[in-house]
Amino acid sequence: MQQAFVAFDQKKRIASLWQLSASFVVAIALIKPYWQDGPLHEFMEVTGLMLIFLAILGRLWSILYIGAYKNRKLVSIGPYSMTRNPLYLFSLVGILGVGLISGSLVLAIAMTFAFYLVYKHTALREAAYLEHRFGAAYRDYAKQTPLFLPRPSGYRTEAGVRFSQKALSSTFRDSLFLLALFPLLEGIEYLRLSGHLPFVATMF
Repeated sequence: MQQAFVAFDQKKRIASLWQLSASFVVAIALIKPYWQDGPLHEFMEVTGLMLIFLAILGRLWSILYIGAYKNRKLVSIGPYSMTRNPLYLFSLVGILGVGLISGSLVLAIAMTFAFYLVYKHTALREAAYLEHRFGAAYRDYAKQTPLFLPRPSGYRTEAGVRFSQKALSSTFRDSLFLLALFPLLEGIEYLRLSGHLPFVATMF
């Protein structure tokens, strides 16, 4: 029972995310998207890139509010007034973007759902820890604020928010991983179109 009140080991989450990322990169390399070229493929690429940039901006916005207080203070303003897990939410937006760039809607949905399961497990463990740490204040916050899907009507903020430059820099570096996947996916597409990369299946 005591273990439920220990902060979630983020190394487990990171290891799971790396394993999922590697698995989906392999899947993208082996599966030919049904829409490999043409206007729909280009639309998916542009939309995917926009989602990745939105994810990076959203993660930076989120860390501005919580970076200096993580696990030390209950943050319920800014993006945290709309959702309890904006960092995870924006990460999912970026993952959906990567999936769309791959050209396969099925892969995009599968990737987003798989990562969602990891983030949800982590979020629930973190919620148990935060409830133990902050008690009634967290329970009231949880009643008003969804775990993931944002509630824009609940948005509120305060002047003079203190932020951690170290946390901001770290989050920016981590977020660049999403952007770095774009040239990798473009390279896979080039090899496939040039006939140098065989595929095992075609997928919508």
